[in-house]
Amino acid sequence: MNFKSLVKLVLIICIIAVLSFIALNGLEIGIYKVVPMKDGIVLGLDLQGGLYSIYEAKVEPNDPDKSSKIESAIQVMRNRLDQANQYEATVAPQGDNRIRVEIPGIKDPQQLMEILGKPAVLEFVDPEGNVVITGQDIKSAKPGFGEKQMPVVNFELLPEGAKKFADATAKNIGKAITITLDKEIISSPIVESVISGGKGVITGMKSIEEARQLANLIQSGALPVELEQIEIRTIGATLGANALQKGIQAGIIGSIFVLLFMLVYYRLPGLVADLALIVYILITGIVLVTTKVALTLPGLAGVILSIGMAVDANVIIFERIKEELKAGKTLRASVDSGFHKAFGAILDSNITTIIAALVLWYLGTGPIQGFAKTLFIGVLASMFTAIFFTRYIIRLVMDLNLQNRKLYGA
Repeated sequence: MNFKSLVKLVLIICIIAVLSFIALNGLEIGIYKVVPMKDGIVLGLDLQGGLYSIYEAKVEPNDPDKSSKIESAIQVMRNRLDQANQYEATVAPQGDNRIRVEIPGIKDPQQLMEILGKPAVLEFVDPEGNVVITGQDIKSAKPGFGEKQMPVVNFELLPEGAKKFADATAKNIGKAITITLDKEIISSPIVESVISGGKGVITGMKSIEEARQLANLIQSGALPVELEQIEIRTIGATLGANALQKGIQAGIIGSIFVLLFMLVYYRLPGLVADLALIVYILITGIVLVTTKVALTLPGLAGVILSIGMAVDANVIIFERIKEELKAGKTLRASVDSGFHKAFGAILDSNITTIIAALVLWYLGTGPIQGFAKTLFIGVLASMFTAIFFTRYIIRLVMDLNLQNRKLYGA
């Protein structure tokens, strides 16, 4: 028996047990606090409820571009929500000139509503109070670092706006051109030189977060139509108050049956697969908590689907190992050959799923993106646990001289 392998195996099991306990119950040491995983995962509108708001577009009824202006405004609002990691929020037209926004529950919904409540008019105003350019002249605005690594906002204007801005900066060197959003000042940068060519830099931010917030306001403030918030209301979970709890109970019961099946049918490798499945759940949960991906029913479906794929990968590996054992190979040779032969099938199936998830992520919106993200996270976690973790643990087990082939399901 290899004593080092035994120590490693025991240590890994203890770490998994400790992490599982913290994930379920949380941990608090002095000023450091880790919340339970169930409290750290952001829930979507259908599981947690949230709020919605109605915006009315200030556009003439006979305006031939009314439809396109409202669609552009919807896209801008969608981008704002995505920047706030509210991928499960929905933005949709309502009637001829209104937009309905539904936002899942968050810790500070008022902060997000303040961002969405400023989609009217972005203006650059000179010291005399004249509007130099508006949001419709903005091509892009991005945060970055300037001289001495100080945070700045780099912006680019459309051709017509670039000409107007060059004339205004030439007349106001040493003076401030104020940036207002819905008549509220968001920045007052000093003109240091003539800004020609349509590209400029705004300095004076104290942090990159402040620069990012200003860039987002400038970028997403470029609305083609003025919007007025006419209603805001909280709404309950569409699945009912007990839906999430019942879903968690169903998931626990299903996981227990899967763990028992793997243990009974595959024996010692099945026990290793059970450890790998627990590690998979921990990795997926930690990623969901840290990335703040809102979990809705479609997202939950993505997680459950990837759990099935994680188990399927182990089944493929163990069946290959059994085939090699029945062919008369030694235990170690059977394990190495089984993993090698199963690797191609596992890699191909997971790569195709990852491609599908990335396409849905890129082209989809709202709940579709939520499903794609949880599926993508789950597939990567399942590949790691099935290919690397399971193989490493089985090798540690073999170092303990457990050579009885019946223990390996043969």
